[in-house]
Amino acid sequence: MPVRSTVRFTALFTLTALASTSLAACSSGSGSDPDTVKVSFKQSTDNSIKVMDTYLGDIKKQFEKANPGKKVELVPIKAPDSEYYTKLQQMLRSPKTAPDLVYEDTFLINSDITSGYLKPIDEYLDKWKDWDQFIDTAKAAAKGEDGKTYGVPDGTDTRGLWFSKDVFAKAGLPADWQPKTWDEVLDAARTIKEKVPGVTPLNVYTGKPAGEMATMQGFEMLLYGTGTGDGDSDPLYDKGSKKWITAGQGFEDSLSFVETVYKEKLGPEVSDALDPNFSTKIRGELLPQGKLGIALDGSWLPQDWLEGSGHEWPEWSKELGLAAMPTQNGQAPGRVSMSGGWTWSIPDKAGNPDLAFEFIKTMQTKANAQKWYIANSGISVREDVANDPVYVDAQPGIKFFTDLVADTHYRPAYPAYPKVSVAIQEAMEGVTTGDKSVQEAARGYDEALKEATDNQVVSN
Repeated sequence: MPVRSTVRFTALFTLTALASTSLAACSSGSGSDPDTVKVSFKQSTDNSIKVMDTYLGDIKKQFEKANPGKKVELVPIKAPDSEYYTKLQQMLRSPKTAPDLVYEDTFLINSDITSGYLKPIDEYLDKWKDWDQFIDTAKAAAKGEDGKTYGVPDGTDTRGLWFSKDVFAKAGLPADWQPKTWDEVLDAARTIKEKVPGVTPLNVYTGKPAGEMATMQGFEMLLYGTGTGDGDSDPLYDKGSKKWITAGQGFEDSLSFVETVYKEKLGPEVSDALDPNFSTKIRGELLPQGKLGIALDGSWLPQDWLEGSGHEWPEWSKELGLAAMPTQNGQAPGRVSMSGGWTWSIPDKAGNPDLAFEFIKTMQTKANAQKWYIANSGISVREDVANDPVYVDAQPGIKFFTDLVADTHYRPAYPAYPKVSVAIQEAMEGVTTGDKSVQEAARGYDEALKEATDNQVVSN
């Protein structure tokens, strides 16, 4: 997420193209059936992964049983993340195509709010007792700059280093590996390259085809560990001046790490790294088959390996180790994580907003929320679930990733962020392919940043 032409979509995605896909079935808004709630969500590009489909199918049955005469129409969008965003925004522009409920990535929510695509839901939340169970950071992720709330979060996530114990054993690396610096991560990858041929030592997502995976799982996991933007400040955005920060030393150091991974051939082949569906291969093949040493990735990976997922791998917790991503030089707090998540939001042009919120309430009973977190390998944003031993003990790794919340960071999810993210991806891609030096890529970022933010920038 070379790029395959069959999956290459751009912002020029038209209603004509839209009509040729499953999205044509979505005709909510004006003239919609008042007894049917249309729910649009991101469907995995891997046909065997049915976690969301299975969960929503169960909620649909519950909702229809509890509300006689009401129907739920599920409208999946099958696409990698970056293409999902494009398709979803196309749908939200018109009452003819807007569903009643949509699955929104929190990084995009402020952009969609500014575009007028989403409806504030405070009037519903004020009457819903379960809203008090949601943690404040999760609530903040669904708020617009106007202070209103535009979605109900369904979990959060954290990120770290997954590693193959078998590969590490063959390389003579410790089974309890916990690197303290970036150099220790790179040194482990170099050892794997030398001693375990045929294995990709380290994966760091990169480039535009990977979309937000590259920005968040890759670049920001580095940048937020450089020591720039400590405390209340942020290495990308200056809250005091409300301006975006140009590339400085931390930015260049992060690009240098990416450059090293690909220049020294510690990562996958560049053609694989720039395949928008490469993450599916990571989860479905490379990690389970012991062909990848270290993966800088997210807490949600086990959802692909659970029973009924299509890529069952019951041994994963014995065969994989977990380590926190260290800060650059081991400086406090010693580790870094990024957190995001998704929300259920009601489009501004939804035909049945009241029914849509009733569906949210069904999804977000304690029992249903807990079932989703466990199935999705998600981190709970509800206090009642987080304190439930059934959740805590449900899956290996949940405690590790939940503990990372204490040292996690959130993206500056302002309206310009999606464009800033693309500028980061372009800089990463430049050093990944070798087409640009770190300094050239950083200068290119600064120019793209000015354009993306209407020149609302401040020098680092």
